[in-house]
Amino acid sequence: MAHYRSAGNIPPKRHTQHRSPDGTLYREELMGEEGFSSDSSLLYHVGVPSAIMSARSWQLPDLATTPNEPLLARHLKLHDLFDGGAGHDVVTSRRLVLSNADVRISYVVAEEPSPLYRNATGDECVFIEAGTGTLETVFGHLAFGPGDYLIVPRATTHRWVPSGDVRAYCIEANGHISPPKRYLSTYGQLLEHSPYCERDLRGPGEPEVRDEPGVEVLIKHRGSGPGGLSGTVHVVPQHPFDVVGWDGCLYPYAFNVADFEPITGRVHQPPPVHQVFEGSNFVICNFVPRKVDYHPLAVPVPYYHSNVDSDEVMFYVAGDYEARKGSGIGQGSVSLHPGGHSHGPQPSAIEASIGAESFDELAVMVDTFRPLELGEGGTASDDGAYALSWIR
Repeated sequence: MAHYRSAGNIPPKRHTQHRSPDGTLYREELMGEEGFSSDSSLLYHVGVPSAIMSARSWQLPDLATTPNEPLLARHLKLHDLFDGGAGHDVVTSRRLVLSNADVRISYVVAEEPSPLYRNATGDECVFIEAGTGTLETVFGHLAFGPGDYLIVPRATTHRWVPSGDVRAYCIEANGHISPPKRYLSTYGQLLEHSPYCERDLRGPGEPEVRDEPGVEVLIKHRGSGPGGLSGTVHVVPQHPFDVVGWDGCLYPYAFNVADFEPITGRVHQPPPVHQVFEGSNFVICNFVPRKVDYHPLAVPVPYYHSNVDSDEVMFYVAGDYEARKGSGIGQGSVSLHPGGHSHGPQPSAIEASIGAESFDELAVMVDTFRPLELGEGGTASDDGAYALSWIR
């Protein structure tokens, strides 16, 4: 996100001496993307950010996948995956729902603080379905609540601290996640036709220095396991939250879905108007409460459409999703409409929608440009009947 911020104590000139009150030199770390050619931030550490005391393997949560064969539309009932958050945390308790080489979609219900965690494979976009808490990071902390997207850049050391049960829908990239390029100026400012702007984004608070020795950090990284991933635990001599100040354009931030301003028209608008973020070979959209088509002969629900190039995943968060009435889908459901299969509203929903002036619905959609496979959480939550719902 090319939106400059600074926090804490930094020197007037970068790459120059910066000392503590007792004269000790702070250690400068550049955290940057694309080999010094994209967004970056400079962080000033009390300790040595590269220092480790020991390392061991970490067994990642089950990342094995099963192809969607025979090719079927699926209804996955995510609320069936967890009885509650007791004994679960947002990092190690995730259950993989859908995955391909570009993105992994998981779901978790958690109430325990997570271990310190660093995803070294890509950015994460975590949508908070319900619950509150704090995302603690090396940059500072972010309070979160229902409807928040939290964007955590690749290799950011962080942990999740819920205040009771938190329901989180986790979208992990194998690259970076950013606002759509068509909403950005040449220099990275969100433009006037964007459905949100910089004022809607919440950055972390002031960095916090913690003096704790012998701390463990869980790292997900490229390796030889399922999906080309492996896990490692580093034991570090000083707590990673030892930053006295930082500045730059790379940092975690939050955006609440209630601040997304929907784009509407006289006739039905295509899904790109709902886009909120993009990654490599996938996009993230959200459908929010809004006025709908106002042409006198408009049909407000979507027309049938074939996903020629993509799989479409819709997570139903709140409200009453008009196009799916009669399909069994409700809050906490995920629909998978795979490329190669036409899909659209339930037949009875088309006529019923005519004359509607607004829709009260909230959903998060991920469209991928490579086929998705089912993770163990997807297989466990599949209702087994959704593909036949259009003939009922």
